Amino acid sequence: MRLRLEFKQQLVLLTTLFVCSLPLVTTRIYASDEVQYFAYLRSLWFDHDVSFENEYQYFYDSGVTHFDGFHETFLERQTETGRRITFATIGSALLWSPFYGVADAIVHVRRWMGSTVDADGYSLPYVAAVAYGSAIYGWLALVLSMLIVRRVLATATDSLIPLAAACAIWIGTPLFFYMYIAPPMSHACSAFVVAAFILTWLRVRGRWSVPGMIALGALTALMVMVREQDGLLAIGPAIDWTIDLWERRGSERVAMLATAAAGAVAFGITYIPQLAAYDVINGYPGPSRIVAHKMTWSSPHFFGVILSPEHGLFFWTPLLLLSLTGLIWLAMRSANQRVGVCLLVMLVSQIYIAGAVESWTVAGAFGQRRFVGLSALFITGLAVVLARVTVPRALRVAAVAAVVVGVWWNLGLMAQFGAGLMDRQRLELGRNAYQTFVTIPARVPELAYRYLFARRSFYQSAPPREP
Repeated sequence: MRLRLEFKQQLVLLTTLFVCSLPLVTTRIYASDEVQYFAYLRSLWFDHDVSFENEYQYFYDSGVTHFDGFHETFLERQTETGRRITFATIGSALLWSPFYGVADAIVHVRRWMGSTVDADGYSLPYVAAVAYGSAIYGWLALVLSMLIVRRVLATATDSLIPLAAACAIWIGTPLFFYMYIAPPMSHACSAFVVAAFILTWLRVRGRWSVPGMIALGALTALMVMVREQDGLLAIGPAIDWTIDLWERRGSERVAMLATAAAGAVAFGITYIPQLAAYDVINGYPGPSRIVAHKMTWSSPHFFGVILSPEHGLFFWTPLLLLSLTGLIWLAMRSANQRVGVCLLVMLVSQIYIAGAVESWTVAGAFGQRRFVGLSALFITGLAVVLARVTVPRALRVAAVAAVVVGVWWNLGLMAQFGAGLMDRQRLELGRNAYQTFVTIPARVPELAYRYLFARRSFYQSAPPREP
């Protein structure tokens, strides 16, 4: 018998779980990528420019980015316009700005009431605003993904499948890490925008109305502004639209071309802030040429990025094997085969671009973080699996057990990563498995207490450098 719960009740339950999880959000900036994304926001808000030298210097002097590589890259090199280099994009700053603005207003009110908290854009309220903003965008990504599941799987309308799939991907993939442990990264924002893009496509497809195509074009631009590689995801709706165009005749085909033009205009207008920022920083409307030099367009690491035992996506996050299975089922044996094929192509596009980057291993980061933006795809694929394995009972039990093991593997790796129990540069599967299934269970009370009440015990802040 399948458990059922109205969709509104599922949303209430998911929201309740999210609100209860907010104490887990870590409000600090600790890595160069985080500094670059935050610098965009702080510079635009306080300095009204995209010159990041003072932001970089602040984080270097405070000890956050105290290593020499940061100084050489971001405080010694210059662009063609004499600005400091950035590899970040503007999209996350735009998404964080409402939260940052509220924090700025609260800080000024508190100072008016006698508080000494700094209204400089760097103090804890500002960093916390960005961290909680990312967490909220991650939650919105889950909500939108559940709506996507409802559109793709008619049988999941009132079942617990959307909620179960969303919760499993939430806790069983690096999405959790980048919502709660490293939220000033761009990945939670990416998951939100990609989910909004996919849901909009599913609502627009077939009719391809002007308002729908404008929304799709604008969301495509926002995806690119959050993480440039996410722009390749537009290939899925493009394939869907092209097939529809081929099947239309006469005036219908002309109308489709007109709506596509409206979407292209919306993309161009929405993308203007990024083009303007690039032009000011680099002297041309494009990203740093250093990034292009790190790309090999034949994607020599296409298979390594998913199958390498030390760095591969499916070894870091084995739960996603179930998601991949579901997407294949959707593409081969469902009423939404074309949607399934498009989703698979979108996934392949991200494997391709991740395998083309010189730093494909993402060594030092938690998991294959470049795939966090695909959370909506993974939730959809997992939902398909959960919907199909209803009988026999043994298969259903096996699927649930696989989900539980996959979730615990991710939690175990996060605990090892945070507590220094693993090599952060690569997986060592035997050692990681022993820690996850033997060591970590015995240390859960201790680690949970430290995370909730002594979080700084997981890291030591470096002392400020002398000016």
